[in-house]
Amino acid sequence: MLGPAVLGLSLWALLHLGTGAPLCLSQQLRMKGDYVLGGLFPLSEAGEAGLGSRTQPSSPVCTRFSSDGLLWALAMKMAVEEINNRSDLLPGLRLGYDLFDTCSEPVVAMKPSLMFLAKADSRDIAAYCNYTQYQPRVLAVIGPYSSELAVVTGRFFGFFLMPQVSYGASMELLSARETFPSFFRTVPSDRVQLTAAVELLQEFGWNWVAALGSDDEYGRQGLGIFSTLAAAHSICIAHEGLVPLPRADGLLLGKVQDVLHQVNQSSVQVVLLFASAPAAHALFSYSISSKLSSKVWVASEAWLTSDLVMGLPGMAQVGTVLGFLQRGAQLHKFSQYVKTHLALAANPVFCAALGEREQGLEEDVVGRRCPQCDYITLQNVSTGLNHHQTFSVYAAVYSVAQALHNTLQCNASGCPMQDPVKPWQLLENMYNLTFHAGGLTLRFNSNGNVDMEYDLKLWVWQGPVPELHDVGRFNGSLWTDSLKIRWHTSNNQKPVSQCSRQCQEGQVRRVKGFHSCCYDCVDCKAGSYQKSPDDLACSFCNQDEWSPERSTRCFRRRLRFLAWGEPAVLLLLLLLSLALGLVLAALGLFIRHRDSPLVQASGGPLACFGLVCLGLVCLSVLLFPGQPSPALCLAQQPSSHLPLTGCLSTFILQAAEIFVESELPLSWADRLSGCLRGPWAWLVVLLAMLVEAALCAWYLVAFPPEVVTDWRLLPTEALVHCRTRSWVSFGLVHATNATLAFLCFLGTFLVQSRPGHYNRARGLTFAMLAYFITWVSFVPLLANVQVVLRPAVQMGALLLCVLGILAAFHLPRCYLLVRQPELNTPEFFLGRGPGDARERNDGDTGNQGKPE
Repeated sequence: MLGPAVLGLSLWALLHLGTGAPLCLSQQLRMKGDYVLGGLFPLSEAGEAGLGSRTQPSSPVCTRFSSDGLLWALAMKMAVEEINNRSDLLPGLRLGYDLFDTCSEPVVAMKPSLMFLAKADSRDIAAYCNYTQYQPRVLAVIGPYSSELAVVTGRFFGFFLMPQVSYGASMELLSARETFPSFFRTVPSDRVQLTAAVELLQEFGWNWVAALGSDDEYGRQGLGIFSTLAAAHSICIAHEGLVPLPRADGLLLGKVQDVLHQVNQSSVQVVLLFASAPAAHALFSYSISSKLSSKVWVASEAWLTSDLVMGLPGMAQVGTVLGFLQRGAQLHKFSQYVKTHLALAANPVFCAALGEREQGLEEDVVGRRCPQCDYITLQNVSTGLNHHQTFSVYAAVYSVAQALHNTLQCNASGCPMQDPVKPWQLLENMYNLTFHAGGLTLRFNSNGNVDMEYDLKLWVWQGPVPELHDVGRFNGSLWTDSLKIRWHTSNNQKPVSQCSRQCQEGQVRRVKGFHSCCYDCVDCKAGSYQKSPDDLACSFCNQDEWSPERSTRCFRRRLRFLAWGEPAVLLLLLLLSLALGLVLAALGLFIRHRDSPLVQASGGPLACFGLVCLGLVCLSVLLFPGQPSPALCLAQQPSSHLPLTGCLSTFILQAAEIFVESELPLSWADRLSGCLRGPWAWLVVLLAMLVEAALCAWYLVAFPPEVVTDWRLLPTEALVHCRTRSWVSFGLVHATNATLAFLCFLGTFLVQSRPGHYNRARGLTFAMLAYFITWVSFVPLLANVQVVLRPAVQMGALLLCVLGILAAFHLPRCYLLVRQPELNTPEFFLGRGPGDARERNDGDTGNQGKPE
């Protein structure tokens, strides 16, 4: 705390501040203590000429003053003084500081770095085999601000395991513990900032952007990280380029022109500029002078708050500027602290006392710390008093103090450990350190980084320099307040930066060229679908699924088979009822009149057996509708063809009997007729059915039908059907019946009936014609009809075959039994009248009549 005397001097100095007398602010950048902390701050800059023209290793001169660097140095000074005045942190110990200018140049930063590593109370650095007992003049280093400098000093301090805490170096490379074992920082790495930038681009639908970076380590590595993140989030970089740093030669303008020309050629409306402030200044200077079109600029933290860029004339016309700044605690006392120490620096009495107290720190080697600092006013630094980086400096000092407190095992009464702490001992307590600063609790992770929130800032122009307004935040996920954003476009419309329009649902992208964001929208065809909005190809549905055109999902296929409730099946069932009813009626009549000449002439018991077989054929059609199963597939053909064989075998016996009686001599006819009736006839029927059964058994064993599910035949359904494995074997199953029908037709077609007798041959002939017409039509119909209707075709063929046989053979006989019973005589049906024997004895065959 400042005593009353000092406060009085401060009041006097405030009254005389600004009179033009030099200050002694440069002398306030050092203070002795039990443990001294080194500080590296950009108090000045080298200018556009840089330091590349040096020919001798002399001390460079940096002329351009940086108010931000001075304020950060004062923030470190304030933090050290606060810690020294606290009783709960390092009680009984006093921290000192030694602050130097880096001039934002690695060459300049090396001299104070060497001074920090000089032996305590000396200016020498000796070479040792073991530096374990080496005690340098500073215990830890705060800074530098820039990543480029931190890469140089980080490797240097890392060799000695001296803790280094940067308040601004955000390059991701510095997280590598193998290369930078003693590096820490109180700002997040660039990866966090760039992750937030990528989420910002996604939030506003910008996937066609340009990415520019400064031509240094900071810009190159930032562009590399952004390219990786952008590719992972489907953001295309239309152009990626490096902005050269200001140089003394004339090559800068041409390179900047090339970069901006390529950006304009790419027709992007959003540019990510990850660059240092000098590079951004050079880029915007040419952009303003060339009056290039306005765009959205996503700024990196390095230039978003830079006075060098914000104060550039005409900067308001470049477009909308958005960027992320880390959120820290507000240091409310800092403004008053700066005012007080500027006032003290103007007091001769205070300056004289300060010079006597802080002597012996080798100004003859390093020169005056900040000559420009002695000629500033409060107005020169007032704009940066609330700079966001100030808290990072403040927190860096507190992290070292907390680690030293832990190393010395301090408590409320003091610090028991008396031996001087070496830098490497302090480093052991820096890893995963938790510390408090400005009311916040912070923690170094395994890479030496801290997790902090970001504020999304927008440049709002209300004067010559823009103001930074909060329009969102990022703490692992992005939140934006879009209503607060003022776009540079007409009517305040959000800019659109896309190479191609968004595809509609059910469409995928067909990429044109090398960029995945430039594409044509292609409809997904039936059977495929759009899985996600970023798909480059349609995904095919599984075989048990289907989809219409331009679909975003697949639907389950419904099983399709010849169901019982389908109209075709219902019609066939009606036909079945008719056929089965006629069969049963005919069978009933035949059984009732079983001893009548008509039934005997039709075969007697064999005729009833044939009707039973026809009834079984009718019932076999019930195996075809419904969902197929292996048992049904195996039973369909035998159950329909075996009964049909039994029916046709009875017809072949009648055809043979008619042929024998009509075409052969009487002696042969009497002998053969006995074989065609009685037990021998049943043997013929049995043999025919055994042959058909053998063919069916061979067919089922060699080429068994199988249940298959066809997923592609129907567009939205899965067809379940019995697949015929061999059509040749399927035809052989029909061969027995076809042979019987053909022989029966041959045996009756040419037979001439006798006058006055019932023409039995005619019914058989037309029955066989009905059989052949049915099955000959069946073959082309089965080959051309849809697979799902093939069972219906087989059902129809069987029923029509049964109805044809009934209509041609059985129903006329039933009509005679019911309507003309007087014709049911042996003479009319069996040919046993008085003149029959004589005619047969005479062997007169020439006068027989034609069939009726």
